[in-house]
Amino acid sequence: MFRPLLVTVFGLAAATSSPASAQLCDALAPSPVGTVVAVSDGDTFDLDTGLTVRLVGIQAPKLPLGRTDFEAWPLGEEARERIEELALGREVTLHYGGEPRDRHGRALAHVVVEHADGPLWVQAEMLKSGLARVYSFPDNRACLSELYDAERVGRAERAGIWRDPFYAIRDASRPETILERLGQYELVEGRVLNVEVTGSRAWLNFGRYWKEDFTVIIEGGGLRLFQREDFDIKGLENRLIRVRGWIESHDGPRMLVTHPEQIEVLG
Repeated sequence: MFRPLLVTVFGLAAATSSPASAQLCDALAPSPVGTVVAVSDGDTFDLDTGLTVRLVGIQAPKLPLGRTDFEAWPLGEEARERIEELALGREVTLHYGGEPRDRHGRALAHVVVEHADGPLWVQAEMLKSGLARVYSFPDNRACLSELYDAERVGRAERAGIWRDPFYAIRDASRPETILERLGQYELVEGRVLNVEVTGSRAWLNFGRYWKEDFTVIIEGGGLRLFQREDFDIKGLENRLIRVRGWIESHDGPRMLVTHPEQIEVLG
C-alpha cells in the first residue's frame, strides 16, 4: 500500500497554528541542562559545560565561520542574532531523538529554553520565524512532522528566508535553473513522470530526457529504509511532490534521497 509519510495540503487553520509553543514529540529523551555562553550561527551554540550543540532537524543560513572561500548565505547574521535573543545566557535543556553526536563531537539535540511565558522549542521558533528550513538525516528523524508544521507557518507568512530568491522552491520542470544551484541544499517541487526501481536503486524521473531532466535517486540503505516504512515508491508516479536535499550533477541535475521524510506529497 502506498503510504505517504508527509502530506502537505492543509487549510488556513493549520498554517496559522503556533508550533513553537507546542510540546515536543514523545520520541525525545531529555538530558542534563546547560547555559548558552556563545552562539556561532543560526543552528550552533556552546554551553558552559564545554559542549557544542547543533540544533538537529533544521538548517539555518550559513556563515563563513573563518572559511575565507565561503560566502555567507543571505540572512545568516539575522539567524545568529535570533538564536542569541532566544537562548544566549539562558539555561536550556537538550532532548535527543536519534544519533546524539555528529562526527565533530557536537551534540545533535532538540533544545528547549525557559521564557517568561513558558518553555520554547528553539527549532520550531526558528522555522516559524523563517530563519531556518527543515533538514534531516536517516539517523535523526524524530519530531519531523512537527518541524514541517513550523516551517509551513514561516513559509505561509513569507517570513525571513521565504522572501529571498536564494531560498526559493525550485521548479523540477526547469532543470537548467536547478543546475545553477549545484552544491546547494534546495527544495524542489514537481510532478513525477515515472518511477524505476531496479535492484538496490530507484529513480524518480521528472522529465522524459533522463540525461537532462531533474532526477531523484534512492539507493542502498535509503531504499531499504523506504521498504521498512512500507513506503511504496512506485506509488509516487504522477504525484506532485516536494523533495529537499543537495543538488548534484550527473546526466542532468539530481538529488540523493536517503529517507522518506525528504519527500512531501503535495497532491
